[in-house]
Amino acid sequence: MDRAMTGIGVLNWATAVPEIVLACLSMAILIFGVFQKDPGPAFQRCSMLSVGALLFTALLVLAGQSGVGYNGLFTVDRFAVFVKLLLLAASAMGIIVSFDYNEHENLRRFEFPVLIALCAVGMMVMASATNLMTLYLGLEMHSLALYVLAAFAREQLRSAEAGLKYFVLGALASGLMLYGITLVYGFTGSMAFGDLARALADPHSASLGLIVGIVFIIVGLAFKVSAVPFHMWTPDVYEGAPTPVTSFLGTAPKVAAMALLVRAMASPFGHLLGQWQQIIVVVSIASMLLGSLAAIGQFNIKRLMAYSSIGHMGYVLVGLAAGTAAGVRGVLIYLVTYVFMNAGTFACILAMRRRGLMLEKISDLSGLGRTDPMLALWFTVFMFSMAGIPPFAGFWAKYFVFASAIQAHLSVLAVIGVLTSVIGAYYYLRIIKVMYFDAPEAAFDPRPASISMVAAGSGLFTSLFILFPAPFLTAADAAAKALFG
Repeated sequence: MDRAMTGIGVLNWATAVPEIVLACLSMAILIFGVFQKDPGPAFQRCSMLSVGALLFTALLVLAGQSGVGYNGLFTVDRFAVFVKLLLLAASAMGIIVSFDYNEHENLRRFEFPVLIALCAVGMMVMASATNLMTLYLGLEMHSLALYVLAAFAREQLRSAEAGLKYFVLGALASGLMLYGITLVYGFTGSMAFGDLARALADPHSASLGLIVGIVFIIVGLAFKVSAVPFHMWTPDVYEGAPTPVTSFLGTAPKVAAMALLVRAMASPFGHLLGQWQQIIVVVSIASMLLGSLAAIGQFNIKRLMAYSSIGHMGYVLVGLAAGTAAGVRGVLIYLVTYVFMNAGTFACILAMRRRGLMLEKISDLSGLGRTDPMLALWFTVFMFSMAGIPPFAGFWAKYFVFASAIQAHLSVLAVIGVLTSVIGAYYYLRIIKVMYFDAPEAAFDPRPASISMVAAGSGLFTSLFILFPAPFLTAADAAAKALFG
C-alpha cells in the first residue's frame, strides 16, 4: 500500500474537501434564505442553489484525492467515491421532486432543501468512515436532519406523528449501536477499523463480549436500512411524512446506511465472517419474507412502498451475507438501480394529484393507461423492474446478488430470494392491472416539469440499463475491491 493511502498520523484535511464545501455552501444558502422576504421565491431559489451545491460537490468528489485523513478517522477510496456520487444524485432528485409538492401543500420553507443538503454531508461522512467514532458521528449528523424532515408538515397530525416515531425509535437504535461500539472498544482497545482488522486477524481471538458488541452495531445499522425485525418505524413514517421526504428517505439514507454496514462488516470485522454471517442471513430472509407478504394487503401506495423497501433491503443483504468482493459488487449495483427505481416511482406517486388534492390509494390509479398513457408507462417500467422482470435494471440487480450468494455456497438463501421475488411480483403486477384493466377515474392534474424530468430520467435508466451496464459494473467492481484489498 502506497504512502498516500497510509496517512495515519497526518491530518490530510484535503480528503474531506467535498464535505467541508457542501457544509459551508449549505450554511450560506441558509443565511441567504433568512434575508429573503417572500417565502415562495425563497424556497425556489434555495432549492435551485442546493441542487447546484450538490452537483458542485459531486465534481469535487470526482476530482478529489484518495487517501486517509484525520489520523485514520476518514478515508477516501473508490468505494467511498462510488457511494458519495450515488448519495448526491439521490439527494438532488429528492429536492427536485419537492418543487411542486411543497408549493401546493404550503411547505414553501427554504429550510427544506438546506436540511437535505446537510443530511447529505452526514451521509458522505458515513461513506468515508473508517473509525467507529466517525461512523457514529456521520450517522447522527444525517439522522437529526431526517427527524426534522419527517415532521416538516408540522400542521398535519400524521407528519408530526411520523417525525416523533422516527425520532424515538431512531434514538433507541442509536443508543444500542453506541453501546455496541463501547463493547468493541472495551474488548479490543481501539475504534479504528485498521487496528480492529489486525487485532481480529485470528477469529479465535474474538471474545464473546466483542461478538455481542458487533451484534449491537448491526442492530443500529439494520434499523437505518429498515431490515426486519427493526423495521417497525418504516410503514408509519413513509405514510405520514410528506411524499418528497418519503422519496428521499427511501433512497439516499438507505444507501448510506447500507454502505456503512458493508464497510464495517468487510473491513474491521471481515475475519469474523463466520460469526456475523448467520445474523445477516437471518435478517435478510426475514426482510424478504415480510416485504413480499405484508405488502399484499396494502391499499395505500406509500405504505406498499414501505414494505417494498423492506423487501429490497433484504435482497441487498444477500450480497453482504456472501462476504466476498463479488457480493459487495452486487450490493452496489443493487443500490444504484434501487435509487433510480425508487425515485422514479415516487415521482409518479407525486403526479397523483386530482383537483389540487394529493391521492395515495392504489385504486386512484384506475384506468391511468387511458387517461395518462405516459405516466402509466413509467409506472409500469418501475413496477416490472422492482418485481425483477427482465430486461429491466431490477432483474440484473437481483441476478448479481443471488449469483454471489451461490458462489459463496449460500444457495438456500438465493432460492428463498427468488421465491420471495415471485411472491412480491403479485402486488407490483396488481398496480399494473389497476392502471390498464380497471374502469378509468378522472384524469390527474397536469404534471409539473420537475416531476416529469425525474420520472423520465429514472425510467430511461431503468429500462435501458441492459444497454450500458459496463461503466457501472466496472466502477462497482473497483469499489468492492477497494474494501477487500
